[in-house]
Amino acid sequence: MMEDVRRQLGDWLRRFWPQAIVAGGRDRLAGSLGAALGLIATEWLCRHALGAANPWFIAPMGASAVLLFAVPASPLAQPWSIVGGNLCAALVGVSCARLIGDPGLAAGVAVAAAIALMFPLRCLHPPSGAVALTAVLGGPAVARLGYGFVWHPVLINSLLLAALALLINRLAGRRYPHSAPATPAPTPSERVGVSRADLHAALAERGELVDVSEDDLEEILQLAEERLHQRRFGALRCADFMVREVLSVHADASCAEALALLRSHRFDALPVASTDGRLLGEIGLRQLMAVADASTRVGQLMDRQPHTSRPDDSIERLIHPFADRGVAHSMVLDDDGRLLGLVAQGDLIAALFREQLERPAG
Repeated sequence: MMEDVRRQLGDWLRRFWPQAIVAGGRDRLAGSLGAALGLIATEWLCRHALGAANPWFIAPMGASAVLLFAVPASPLAQPWSIVGGNLCAALVGVSCARLIGDPGLAAGVAVAAAIALMFPLRCLHPPSGAVALTAVLGGPAVARLGYGFVWHPVLINSLLLAALALLINRLAGRRYPHSAPATPAPTPSERVGVSRADLHAALAERGELVDVSEDDLEEILQLAEERLHQRRFGALRCADFMVREVLSVHADASCAEALALLRSHRFDALPVASTDGRLLGEIGLRQLMAVADASTRVGQLMDRQPHTSRPDDSIERLIHPFADRGVAHSMVLDDDGRLLGLVAQGDLIAALFREQLERPAG
């Protein structure tokens, strides 16, 4: 009994230990410099535009900068979150300051009402709680502004900081705004794996706000699945199951020659190679059947960017192109771009089936 209590107490205490923040050096630098540039530029612009107004810059913008530049992928850091959240918090805060005589009570009601509004408006933004407090407890300077506080400095500060976040995050190579795109039809690999509908159901069942967007969560799950596939099938490489005796055609061959070669060997595409074996492209049966002049040269019609692989590429690298992007085969090249072989969908299926059969039970 006491042992269980000690173990549970130890587990509970360990939850207070700070967790490591997973962020690379580049992201940490971009977050720090981005916040500095964003705040300096926002303050400078507001001071020159609103010099007669006091205050022209409010402290909650510092908290907003942490979100917009340090964790730009967070749903709480998107442009509508900062603009909508700060705007409704300022409106609620000024209203509470005017209608409720006790400052402490007004502050509590303002923050609670702001949170209640931000949920249905989809603009939950933690620093907006500080905006609501500032509207109530900001002193005579804020009180004199009245509802003008909503427009300046709050709205102008928020719009400028959001605009600078768009610019700076884009220059830093980050995707921002970070919203989920329209949901397309599920790909074949998604239909047999964790789907977006599964994520919706799991999040609804959990019943708590998760500070990560659905598209990010889906991407993380996909990467985890790929690592699982690598662990299971990592020993299989393209060189283990590719077709090595591959017929190729020269770019100056006629379409009639290429078509005859395809039909005689029942292929649906041919690699186009130079005299020294370097891959130039590929020509497919559909392209050859559609050409009006059979004397047209293969080099005029070939696809110059076929899907390619390396001999030591894992089998996992081919699963998504074959299953989701309609790739029928991949040309296997050496480091000099010379054609070594070809992997078709049938080769991949056969390799996976063989691996499954050879794996020990259990």
